[in-house]
Amino acid sequence: MNITVGDIIAELEKHAPLNYQENYDNAGLIIGNPAMQATSALLCFDVTETIVDEAIEKKSNLIISHHPPIFSGLKKINGTNCTERIVVKAIQNNIAIYSSHTNLDSVWGGINTVLAEKLGLENIRILLKTEKRLFKIVTFVPEAYSEKVRRAMFDAGAGCIGNYDSCSYNLSGAGTFRGGDNTNPFAGKKGIFHTEPEIRIETVAKKENVNKIVAALKTNHPYEEPAYDVYQLENSLDNVGVGAIGTLPEPTEANDFLSKIKKNLSVKIIRHNNLFKKIETVAVCGGSGSAYINSAIEAKADIFVTGDCKYHQFSDNQNKIILADIGHFESEYFAAEIFYGVINKKFPNFAAYLSHRISNPVQYY
Repeated sequence: MNITVGDIIAELEKHAPLNYQENYDNAGLIIGNPAMQATSALLCFDVTETIVDEAIEKKSNLIISHHPPIFSGLKKINGTNCTERIVVKAIQNNIAIYSSHTNLDSVWGGINTVLAEKLGLENIRILLKTEKRLFKIVTFVPEAYSEKVRRAMFDAGAGCIGNYDSCSYNLSGAGTFRGGDNTNPFAGKKGIFHTEPEIRIETVAKKENVNKIVAALKTNHPYEEPAYDVYQLENSLDNVGVGAIGTLPEPTEANDFLSKIKKNLSVKIIRHNNLFKKIETVAVCGGSGSAYINSAIEAKADIFVTGDCKYHQFSDNQNKIILADIGHFESEYFAAEIFYGVINKKFPNFAAYLSHRISNPVQYY
C-alpha cells in the first residue's frame, strides 16, 4: 500500500485541524509535495540540522515536528543561518517537513490534555474554551430530498455536538418562488408563482467544515439555486481551547506535587513562587503559557504549570496562585508521542520513528 505525505497529513489534521492554529503561527506543510510517497517519518519536537541528518540516516523522507522550522518569511536561502541550512538540506535530500504547533496545543488529545494526564489529573477540561468557531447552517429542501441533503451534510462534518453526531432540527413549511425567463425550475414552471412543501433543516458545524458542508448541500440539493443561511454562533467549543485544568485525587502538599512533576515529566529544575497552599486543582498550559495566569486564577486553580514565566509574574501572583515554570521544552516534549499515536492507529504498518536527539536549546549546569 502506497502512503503519501498527504495521507499522513490528512490524518494529523483530523486530530488537530490547521484552522485551530494561532494567527502568528506557521503550522502545516513547510517543505515538500503532499503527493510524494512517504517512505517513513521521523517525529520530533524541533527541526534542527541534526534532526535532518537523522532523517537521512533512517531514510525517512518526512519529518513531523511540533515547532515549525520557519516562522517568518525567508528573503534569502544561502545557508548563512540554521534555518536556511535546514531548508537547503531538506530540499537537497527530498525530505518533506510538516509541523503541528498551536493547533496541536488547542485540541483534546493534544499537548495540554496529555500534559494534564501525565500529571495524574482527573476531571480534565479545557481551561479557556475557544469561542466563535461554531456556525449554524440552515437550508430548505423539498420533503422527498430532505434525507439525502441532510445525510450529505452530516457526512461532510455537520451535526456534531459533544459525543453526539447527526444532530439537526427539522421543521415543515412552505417555500415560495417564481423562476425568471432563464431558469429551469425543479418544481413549478418559470414565470409562475409556486408554493412548494419544504423541510427547514438546521444543523451546526465547526468553522473548518463550513465550506465542505455547503458544497455537499449544493451538490445534493435538487434546486438550481438552493437557499441556505450560515450564522456564526456565540457558543464555545468544549473540547478546543487554551490549556487544561483538572483535579488531583486528593489534596497534596505543594512540595510533593512538585516532586511528582519532576518525576513524571523528567524535569530537572522547577522555578516557582511561594508554596502557600496544598494542591488540589491544577491548571496547565504547555510552552509559553504565562499569558493565561489570570485564566488559571479565575478557574480557581491552586497551581499553574507552564513555561517561560517572567520575574514579575512570580512576585505579582505570590499569594494568588502557585506558579510552576517547568520549562518550554519540558512541558511539550511529548508532542512526538502524540504524532506517533495518531499515525500508528491509522497506518499500523507505516514506519514512524521517535527521534531520540534532544533538541532543547536550554541547557542546565
